[in-house]
Amino acid sequence: MKRAWLYFWLVSIIWGSSFLFMRVGVEELPAAQMAFTRVGIAAICMNIVLLLTRRRYPTNRRTLLLLLLLGMVNTGLPFTLLAWGEQTVESGMTGVLQAITPVFAVIIAHFAFADERITPMKILGIAISFGGILVLTSRDLASGSGFGADLSGEIAILVASLCYGIGTNFSRKMLRERAPDTIVVAAVTMTGASLITLVLMFALPLLGDRAPVAYTSLSSDVLQIALVLGFVNTFIAYLMFYNVIAGLGAARASMVTYVIPVISVALGALFLQELIDAQLLIGSALILVGLVLVNGWLRPLLQRRRFASKQPRSAVGE
Repeated sequence: MKRAWLYFWLVSIIWGSSFLFMRVGVEELPAAQMAFTRVGIAAICMNIVLLLTRRRYPTNRRTLLLLLLLGMVNTGLPFTLLAWGEQTVESGMTGVLQAITPVFAVIIAHFAFADERITPMKILGIAISFGGILVLTSRDLASGSGFGADLSGEIAILVASLCYGIGTNFSRKMLRERAPDTIVVAAVTMTGASLITLVLMFALPLLGDRAPVAYTSLSSDVLQIALVLGFVNTFIAYLMFYNVIAGLGAARASMVTYVIPVISVALGALFLQELIDAQLLIGSALILVGLVLVNGWLRPLLQRRRFASKQPRSAVGE
């Protein structure tokens, strides 16, 4: 249990730092190439683990294709969108906006699963979370040129969160039908993510994005950042997170959602001198409060308090 909590905090810090690293990395690397480098390194490492532990890819073609597709939707596309968004959006803001993922997951689950209905409490949480997004985007509008300000970066980050929401429900549906080994899932999905980011790396320049650059032309700092993002922030962090889920359960493991934005904002302010103002704090607070309501974590806390209040008080010290 103690080791699981240690991994929990390490994963939170590692994933929270990803936004800082991406913000610095995209100054030299195009977004899709940044994502490809990250997932490519992770895919190589995951497949090496697969070979060393004598695991194999699924022999069922449908399962293999679904896992590859999951990697594209849940990893490759959002990593690219996040990196693209961070060309114009601060790292702390990105971490906060990306925390909206569970809200999208709940909305999609309402239509995907018969036992996942949206309750009035969840609707309130969704409304509060989107209110937080409005506060955050109004901050950028105010610092830009009014309603003509460019919000393409924020939109890309929100679409990345939507991809995560789709991927969460997609993977849940897959696990209901079959339960493949987690290392196999990680290896195949990272391979799928590598394929889609490789395609995007050469396709996006046709739409006006930056062309891929030679790795030999990168500064040592950005090259190190790309390596760390791939090996530590993706490969190692994913292995740790599987241990967190095994040790603490999925519900507690999902609490990283609340810690990551705090880490990203703190690191952005500390290393990139990003501004922490009232709008950022209010918007972040609204999103986090909304997540508490959406995830249904308020009711158990209230029930626990009611139960404690009904217990007879001890006479000690009275």
